[in-house]
Amino acid sequence: MADTHEFFATCPKGFERLLAGELASLGAAGVRALRGQVAFSGALADAYRVCLWSRIASRVVLVLSHGAAADADELYDAASSIGWESHLSLSSTFAVDAHGVNDQLRNTQFVALRVKDAVCDRMQARFGGRPSVEVRHPDVTIVARVRGERVTLGIDLSGEPLFHRGFGRRSADDGLGGLRADYAAAMLAAGSWHRCLRHDAPTLAAAYAGSGTILVEAAGAALDRAPGLLCSRWGFDRWLGHDAAAWEALLDEADERAEKGGERAGSLRLVSLDDRPGAASAARTSLRSAGLDVPLDTLTSRDTLADVLAGADASSTLGVCDLSWLRTAELAREVSALGCVTTLADSLPTGSPLAAFALGDSLDAALGMTPVDGVSTLLGRDEATIRLYAETDDAHATNGDDNGAPATPAPRATVTLKDGTTIPVLVSASDQFAARLQKVAKLRAKWSKREDVSCYRVYDADLPDYAVAIDLYQASEVSRGRDKGGRWLVVQEYAAPKGIDLDLAHRRLLDVLAIAPRVLGVDPNDVTLRVRKRAKGGSQYASEQEEGADTRPGRRSRLALAPGAHLVDEGGLIFEVNLAERLDTGLFLDHRDVRAQVRELAKGTKGSKRFLNLFAYTGTATCYAADGGAKHTTTVDLSRTYLDWAERNMERNGFTGDEHEYVQADVVRWISEQRRTRNRWDLVFCDPPTFSNSKRMGRDSFDVQRDHAELLIGVSRLLTADGVCLFSCNLRGFTPDAEKLEKYGVEIEDVTEGTIPDDFSRNAKIHHVYLVKRTPRPEGAGDPPEEPRRERASFRREQNGSRGDSRDRYQRDDRRSPRDDHSPRGDRFSHDDRGPRGDRFSRGGHRRTDDRRGKDGPRRYSDGPHRSLSPSDRRGPSRGRY
Repeated sequence: MADTHEFFATCPKGFERLLAGELASLGAAGVRALRGQVAFSGALADAYRVCLWSRIASRVVLVLSHGAAADADELYDAASSIGWESHLSLSSTFAVDAHGVNDQLRNTQFVALRVKDAVCDRMQARFGGRPSVEVRHPDVTIVARVRGERVTLGIDLSGEPLFHRGFGRRSADDGLGGLRADYAAAMLAAGSWHRCLRHDAPTLAAAYAGSGTILVEAAGAALDRAPGLLCSRWGFDRWLGHDAAAWEALLDEADERAEKGGERAGSLRLVSLDDRPGAASAARTSLRSAGLDVPLDTLTSRDTLADVLAGADASSTLGVCDLSWLRTAELAREVSALGCVTTLADSLPTGSPLAAFALGDSLDAALGMTPVDGVSTLLGRDEATIRLYAETDDAHATNGDDNGAPATPAPRATVTLKDGTTIPVLVSASDQFAARLQKVAKLRAKWSKREDVSCYRVYDADLPDYAVAIDLYQASEVSRGRDKGGRWLVVQEYAAPKGIDLDLAHRRLLDVLAIAPRVLGVDPNDVTLRVRKRAKGGSQYASEQEEGADTRPGRRSRLALAPGAHLVDEGGLIFEVNLAERLDTGLFLDHRDVRAQVRELAKGTKGSKRFLNLFAYTGTATCYAADGGAKHTTTVDLSRTYLDWAERNMERNGFTGDEHEYVQADVVRWISEQRRTRNRWDLVFCDPPTFSNSKRMGRDSFDVQRDHAELLIGVSRLLTADGVCLFSCNLRGFTPDAEKLEKYGVEIEDVTEGTIPDDFSRNAKIHHVYLVKRTPRPEGAGDPPEEPRRERASFRREQNGSRGDSRDRYQRDDRRSPRDDHSPRGDRFSHDDRGPRGDRFSRGGHRRTDDRRGKDGPRRYSDGPHRSLSPSDRRGPSRGRY
């Protein structure tokens, strides 16, 4: 009789019950589900069978001993007591895989080191030599698991994790996601796929099978193919206790079963519903790589699913879906995915179960069902659940009445639009949102046509429960290809008040994303969701390259649109927006009228007609100023990425040449430097962020409420005698320090009321706009007082602080306040100030000739302490396993 050994098989958290059932079906004895593992007993051949046939286990470990491990000495003694000479030879390589800690053994690497020392010391004492340690590919892996003051020591029989099935795996960056093999097998086990296989013509209908792992696992089980049959390396191959005869017998049995199971391939039916590019090809490739020649129906549209599944038998059909690939910010895709899964559920034969892998409970609301069973687990660090839905009295029904009348199915919530379109929703009250959106969309469409506005805000938290902003962008008349006639939506979520049910808010947001594109005639794939978060450092609007090397393309490709970028029209000008790559689109819609005012002020300037744009972002105000007749423009921003964007905007509108310069610099420091030069400007536009803490600024932080007075005093000193500055900020509670500004000869006038466009009328505090001028001096009067030395020194101390503590980067997301304004930004413009829409390169309605473009001279950039060139006077200075 074969010796009986103690074993345990590990698995992901939550799979213990499923694994215990699988081990029992494989003939293991003494099966006990523990935490993260299942213990069992039997002969060595039984453990080999688990290695070869288990789809859920991660590893199989032969237990050698249990011992005391309250401290390092006890751990060493426990490991030394094992006869390692029966498991290792001197020529063997080994590694120690340690798990768990206690009060004295606080580091798994130290645990592995002590066990390694004990093994080597014992081998040295017995044979005068020691085996070598090889961490990556050892001949034998010793497992040490510390729990409390006890340690379990054993030999890992599996080698590689068992979910590495032994065939080629796809590239991880194909965007399809896809469950790991053991997770896919667990979902099939939860859905009782093994019961479907007892019937003729078993059918698996999978939504979002991703890389095809679910299909491979289902087909392998259907064809009786051992999941470990293709593995070429095992943990017991060079273990001295290996029973080669028992292993060969198991392989022969597996080959025989696989050959016989292949005869069933024709009766198996796999249906994959996945509209993501490359999904069908990835699924077929995975099946071929696993050596599974089975028929596969791949669908990219849910419309034909019901026809494909017509005639399927409920007892032999299982529906599965994997939503683990969805991420928090991908709610627009989640809406589409939930609709797809709902279609799958409706297409399944009555009585067929549906198993789903999801990270939240939105699917419950979408299906209108309560799961009859569930398995909670972790996917990476995220909590996830395998949910099982089935037609039962309490899964999809409302309660019967007091007289004993039977329960009736609970209908799924839907919204019916005015055109008769029916939309499934997760919250029944979403019909109110749909009604409101249809009403305001109709009014906004009439207004936009009358005002000749193509990009505008449609909805702005009109209903408190549906607190989002919805902006519509329409393609420029010069757009070509797929963008021609394009329409895109940007949905921006407002900050949820404390006490709000986050799950309910999430479902409402999903309903918004389902309803809005239908009402506004936009392809759901052209809807972008903005979820604003306060970044810890750096600009969450910018790419990683922004702080690095110069990546500007050459002239030939400079105007090529990046992924997610489109061209739009505003005020007779063309602008580039990016609706996919960044949190802000590149065009603040709430500033539409402000930009128009910049153009009118530029038309009224006299003399040199010089324009300065500070904190310029994408340079849209510079384009308006140039269109208003500014002869020289200077665009200043800390970000090279935005300066490149600004130059592209200028070039698209015909404004090129040496008279237009772009300066990369810390704006506040640059202003101080320019005050010591003779450079002066007739018109300045200044739109600073609410808060900034860039390393490159050379100061601890910038706060617009705290620092605006010093900023505007500096800007006023750069104005010509008749010059004017248009100052804008979007801190809701902003209050100018009029007393201090007056003391230093600066006039400030609030002109906000005339700059809020109709589509932002619900949010009068979306921004504040002021006209800033230098106080006229009486004839014979001296200069206004400069800042007292003590006050300037105090300001420098506030700004500089300890430069060594400035760890964070420039946060352009704080152009708005850190969520205190609760306001997604946008953009505005006055129809009275526009040139003809058909004249894209017009100034005052007259077409520019080719000589306007001028010579494509070099761009001028300045980084901090280096000299900043201006078109006129350039004389002044500028700055555990072991």
